[in-house]
Amino acid sequence: MPLAIVLDVSLSMSRVASTPDDEEEYQRKHLAVQGINVLLDHLNAHSKLEFVSLVVFSSLYEILSSFTRDYDAVRAKLQNIEDRDKTCLEAALHGVSMLINEEWGQNTPCHILLITDGSSSLNILGLSRSLLNASNRGASRTEETLPFLPFNFPAKFHVIPITAPDDPSLAVSMPVYQKLIDLSGAEGSVFVPEGGLSSKSVQNLFAKIAELHYSSFEGTLRSGSLSDSILLYPPPRDHHHIGDMEVIHCKISKDITICGFVDLVDVASPPAVSRHLVLPVHSANKGDASLAELKAEGETEDDLLAVPEEGKNPSFCVLLHGALKVENMGAICSVGEKWFGLLYSWADSKKKSNLMLSIFEPGTKCIPWLGDLSLLGSLSEASAPGSFTTFPIKPNEKRSYAQSCVVWVQPGNLQADIQKILRHARKMPDKTQHFYKELNRLKRAALSMGFADLMETMAVILDRECTLLPHTAHPDCAIQLTHAAAQLRLSRDVRHNITALRTKFTHDD
Repeated sequence: MPLAIVLDVSLSMSRVASTPDDEEEYQRKHLAVQGINVLLDHLNAHSKLEFVSLVVFSSLYEILSSFTRDYDAVRAKLQNIEDRDKTCLEAALHGVSMLINEEWGQNTPCHILLITDGSSSLNILGLSRSLLNASNRGASRTEETLPFLPFNFPAKFHVIPITAPDDPSLAVSMPVYQKLIDLSGAEGSVFVPEGGLSSKSVQNLFAKIAELHYSSFEGTLRSGSLSDSILLYPPPRDHHHIGDMEVIHCKISKDITICGFVDLVDVASPPAVSRHLVLPVHSANKGDASLAELKAEGETEDDLLAVPEEGKNPSFCVLLHGALKVENMGAICSVGEKWFGLLYSWADSKKKSNLMLSIFEPGTKCIPWLGDLSLLGSLSEASAPGSFTTFPIKPNEKRSYAQSCVVWVQPGNLQADIQKILRHARKMPDKTQHFYKELNRLKRAALSMGFADLMETMAVILDRECTLLPHTAHPDCAIQLTHAAAQLRLSRDVRHNITALRTKFTHDD
């Protein structure tokens, strides 16, 4: 999840923090920089693929660093921040909203970390009066004060005041921070350093946030007697869904067990909750250790890139990736109780490919054209050659999208349907069956949409068509048109179908 760090650089952040545990005196902005460095160190060790941006604000905002994976560049920007004027939280929220919309759009979840001093400034007092005062509370008032809230993208929004928990100013600013989180429509909370304000407490707070939101997921990939330790990035989340009749909560298992293999042609592109990169843990650890040894020996950059130890040990993860890539197959695996996923090889270029895991919706029927995943088995275990079906499996119920639907978005669509009915009418009795089929189709659509006036209009059109028939027309044309017009005026039941009037009788009738 991309991380946007929003740092307050107003004059109040330059206040010296009273830290009895530390011998040196630190300004609040220095404590904030130390905490951000702890967070960046954690990302560099456990989530190197995360994007990070840095936004500073006072009365205005400035984007010091757009989203990047170069954490050293972000650290360099932190060392050169300058003091500005007063705090304005509206500017901070406006700036980060503009940045995320420009970089990621409205569909990518992002993490926003707002770092301020927690003082009861004029900005906080003004927001307190406009947001918390009962006499001024209202949607219109909030839209005027904070027009960019709620966020138009999924997000997690946390506020970190660099202040002591017993600071009197925090009692005034805390409700404002919580109200901003509520108005943003994002998940989030306010984090305050525990045990007083000190360099250690601030660093522990940022380390706690890093562990909470950017911890890596390590599990075990199993297939029969083979197994391997893997790392999933980004870390998968437990699935929580509130349905119409029940609440579904599924937890990701640490053991990912392969159930079987299928052709990717049969799987196609199923809907997925999330997608993750699969990495072998031992290879990554060995690579880091080798790099550390080479750095200690003072080797050149080219030597650092070529790690001789990597790839010498056998890896089931690498074996599986190569097999799936060559055979163009996927491995259906169990990621939880009645929860499945698909392992497959995905290439972002012609020369490089990765092992990916797509996690489906919870349940055994998450891929309709494969049927119930719990019933899948080996082809050799089939009791008889004709006892199994091939993919795709046809559903028992008839899907609504499998039927031809009537679309009258444009006026020409309705005109085309009416002209089609009239063409069949002129060719009766040969096209009598087609005439009534199209007429009933139009009748059902009109009544379903509440377009009841179309029935009378269609009856008038049929009466007029009856008077315009040429002398060469079959007598059944006039009879059927008159009958259809009368039935359109009488029938208002969507379930009733107009049938053709019988015009031919035998001796037995």
